[in-house]
Amino acid sequence: MARVKSILTEARQIERAVMLIQLGARLQVLESETDLSYERLLRLYKEVAGKSPSKGQLPYSTDWFMTWQPNIHASLFLNIHEYLNKTAALDEIDIVIKAYRLYLEQTQGQGLEPLLSVTRAWRLVRFVDNGMLTMTKCRKCGGHYVTHPHEIAKHYVCGLCHPPARAGKSRASGALHLGEASERVAELAH
Repeated sequence: MARVKSILTEARQIERAVMLIQLGARLQVLESETDLSYERLLRLYKEVAGKSPSKGQLPYSTDWFMTWQPNIHASLFLNIHEYLNKTAALDEIDIVIKAYRLYLEQTQGQGLEPLLSVTRAWRLVRFVDNGMLTMTKCRKCGGHYVTHPHEIAKHYVCGLCHPPARAGKSRASGALHLGEASERVAELAH
């Protein structure tokens, strides 16, 4: 019976790895979230993606999540993640996968370019779990946004309620523009 259990576990791990590869996860995420060997993951990656995985370090800085548009996207993802974490009995990586799929659905449904990759989303969850980032409630709109843990919560105002001077001026396709689109994103962050 133990042999069957290990085969089923391995099949679930392969299925999880395939889902992550299809979402664009880096090889380091797969190594961290599965017990499959590097060689098997490499072969699986090449088979599923049709190319070798990207090389190099994973993004490590929390600073990227603090800039205007990435913060809004990261906050949207993390609100979805936190909701699923409270309501669904799933493994952590499965919550990340489901939350990321919902994030993609929401951004694309609003005509926005998703700024958050699944690797960055996974990293964001780890930063929060390690106390390097947290969620803070905006005193104006009541939404919860990604902040540094030492942010003064009592006076925090999000980037949608108080955007930087040049925010929303981009003419790039899929960029977040102030007005109607930011109001819809703010509703999702609540």
